[in-house]
Amino acid sequence: MGAIASIFKIPELRKRVFFTLFILVVYRIGAHIPIPGINVDALSEYFKEAGRSGLLDFFDLFAGGALKRFTIFALGIMPYISASIIMQLLNVVIPALERLSKEGPEGQKKINQYTRYGTVFLCAVQSLGLTFWMKSMSSPTKGSVVPKDAGIGFIIIAVVAITTGTMVLMWLGELITERGVGNGISLLIFAGIVVRVPAAFMETMKRIVSQSDPIIGVILIGIFVMVVAASILLTLGTRKIPVQYGKRVVGRRMVQMTSQAIPLRVNAAGVIPIIFASSVILFPTQIANIMKVSEYPIFNTIQFWLSPGQIPYMIIYGLLIVFFCYFYTAIQFNPVDIADNLKKYGGFIPGIRPGKNTSDFIMRILNRVTLSGSIFLALIAITPDFIIRIWPEEVPAEMAYLFGGTSLLIIVGVALDTLKQIESQLLMRHYDGFFKKGRLKGRR
Repeated sequence: MGAIASIFKIPELRKRVFFTLFILVVYRIGAHIPIPGINVDALSEYFKEAGRSGLLDFFDLFAGGALKRFTIFALGIMPYISASIIMQLLNVVIPALERLSKEGPEGQKKINQYTRYGTVFLCAVQSLGLTFWMKSMSSPTKGSVVPKDAGIGFIIIAVVAITTGTMVLMWLGELITERGVGNGISLLIFAGIVVRVPAAFMETMKRIVSQSDPIIGVILIGIFVMVVAASILLTLGTRKIPVQYGKRVVGRRMVQMTSQAIPLRVNAAGVIPIIFASSVILFPTQIANIMKVSEYPIFNTIQFWLSPGQIPYMIIYGLLIVFFCYFYTAIQFNPVDIADNLKKYGGFIPGIRPGKNTSDFIMRILNRVTLSGSIFLALIAITPDFIIRIWPEEVPAEMAYLFGGTSLLIIVGVALDTLKQIESQLLMRHYDGFFKKGRLKGRR
């Protein structure tokens, strides 16, 4: 409490915190402004009758519930994240972009510009698809979501509104990063997930009370604490490879350079493998939903076995996460470049010859670290499916997904990163900070 009080004693930090909270309030207000011309009651009734819908629920998680309400922030910040991931992949494939990424701030500025153009394109395509889907929706009691006489004018308004909403969100995220506390884009996703926690928690408590079994509540709290602890270990865990440098001439003296280390993160890919794996495994389910399952029994079987909580779903999901962990880590981390840079600046790993031997050694360590991290990540990701399978009646699916997977990893990662920034601001001004040692454990 003393550390929290210290935040508001520092004028600059106080302004940053209040500015961040103000932007988050603006985001939540925008998430409740519907697209002009839609029947909100018919839309709500349609999703109540449809129940859970796989991939839509997954992306609605990132939009903070705005997707199912079809508000101006319906797509959330996901198009910008998708464009950023695509640009990272293109940096590896296209040599011109790879050279541009190595040109320092000017090159990064150009890549950010291309990412924004890609965001606009993805928004336009996705919002157009959402608009046509919206026009096909109807409820038996409330009527059509979109009036039958709505024509090209409604489509243009809806596409422009959704695309503009996403670009405004991107701008708000950049404002938080520049003038607030923490990473703006991450905080917007964080706010969209956290805002659903109270309702999911109350629904869980009602079900547990109706079942008259308080032991389930105690077990769930214990599981939640363990998964949070595991997520913190996964987020902060690193494997450090020691590096030494030879002596260098500085002025007229021979100076021994200090020893350093190459930190290899246990989970270098973050939540990207879970996002990729979820999209891949839910794609067949969406195809089965589009096809008439009554006419094609094979689609009915696929839909059953690839639904959350089923054993084949959990096995395939875990294997996909392990695969995408290796895939994304290989894109981000190039041991050959690290070995070349060490050789160029006179650095070496003790006991390892420079050059190819160094890159092979780093690759071997990276593969081992990635294997343990990917298995750990897969276990955290399938924890909600175990909870759904064990307590299908007591725990609603929305609450179960807060016990692991993308939701919890994002919450833990963003909270630690924001806490680290506030901690550094407090220590810089000679305050004690949040912890007795003055720094977050694992953050050097």
